[in-house]
Amino acid sequence: MYNLYQTLPIDKIKTSGEVCVEVDCVIKEERIAFYLNGKKLLSVMSIPNEQDFHIIGFLISEGVLKHISAIQNITIAKDGKSVWIEAKIVEENLKNLFREKTLTSGCCVGVAGNLEGHIIEKFIHSAYKISIDEIFKHLQVFSHSSELFDKTGCVHKAMLVLENQILVSEDIGRHNAIDKVMGKAAMKGVDASNAVLFVSGRLSLEMVVKAVMHNIPVIVSKAAATYMGIKAAQETGVTLVGFARDNKANIYTHSGRILG
Repeated sequence: MYNLYQTLPIDKIKTSGEVCVEVDCVIKEERIAFYLNGKKLLSVMSIPNEQDFHIIGFLISEGVLKHISAIQNITIAKDGKSVWIEAKIVEENLKNLFREKTLTSGCCVGVAGNLEGHIIEKFIHSAYKISIDEIFKHLQVFSHSSELFDKTGCVHKAMLVLENQILVSEDIGRHNAIDKVMGKAAMKGVDASNAVLFVSGRLSLEMVVKAVMHNIPVIVSKAAATYMGIKAAQETGVTLVGFARDNKANIYTHSGRILG
């Protein structure tokens, strides 16, 4: 396990106005280098865990990797800061990553190259349905803090609810957290076409595109949805649920999957 946080002394102001010195835990992000077929692909600011899931989820999200079976080998450096993957890829989508990059709206600015064109012409036809009660039950689980969040208060979470298991990943970036949990699902060989993705951040265009590329029919967040996120969800068949909290929620698109 790599070091995910650092302890250091800080001046803490109490509600009484008293100032005292305490030891605090802060998240320790690293520059993680991804290598694809012997060449450096990109570097990502991330916490050094689940790096193999991260690159797999990212490559599938971008359409560079079609299926987990295309992977021939994956290796993580001993210090956790480099990941090498050998795989059969879709060369055109790889070129798109570098032809015209788009800075995403992520909290840790991300880069995507395949936000337009054939990659989002997919349409999710899943007949999957879930009740409102089930959504709020899973939200209670999603709201449980982790040890890393308790120590640092500085991670986003992504949770994939499947028929007989729940997968969870965390990272400083909401995009990274989704890539990690989806890479984890791919590595486990699970079918995400009958699943719900719970995320801690706002529902923007690139978040929806990631779900579409992994065939996820429903996305739920406590946060808001953006106009482009809603538009993309409508056009790709994704059920988008935002402001899901306090037994209330907004269903922005394809509400037929949500049962009363």
